[in-house]
Amino acid sequence: MCGGIQYQYKGEIVKTYFPNPNAELPILMKNKSIELIRWGRRKEQQGHLPQGGWARHESILQGTWDKYRPVPVKIQVNVFMEKDQDKVSHWFNLEEGQFIQGLLAHWDDECRVYVVTVSPPMQHPVHDRWPRLISS
Repeated sequence: MCGGIQYQYKGEIVKTYFPNPNAELPILMKNKSIELIRWGRRKEQQGHLPQGGWARHESILQGTWDKYRPVPVKIQVNVFMEKDQDKVSHWFNLEEGQFIQGLLAHWDDECRVYVVTVSPPMQHPVHDRWPRLISS
């Protein structure tokens, strides 16, 4: 389900995990700049946006997220992490030109990004959900 990511920001390699309440994801903006946006919402955090850090692609298509004025975004990372049933971490590289699809959700002044998930490809059955990978 993409519990961790690694990316490069301002020349530094950053590794972050969803449980960190300050976790941010690097979003590629239309002007090609990178903006860091808070990754989802944890149950102990205040706000009106959904708890969690993921949005099922099927639920987006069904309109579940419509009330949050969703915007599709590209999350620019080098690698992402999934944990298997035994809680063992597995890291997966993205290819050049690949991004994780994100959903930027809004409620009044609150704005957070969620990783869009799909069923995993057959060659990677580590977890029952997988980040939706898109190309530029």
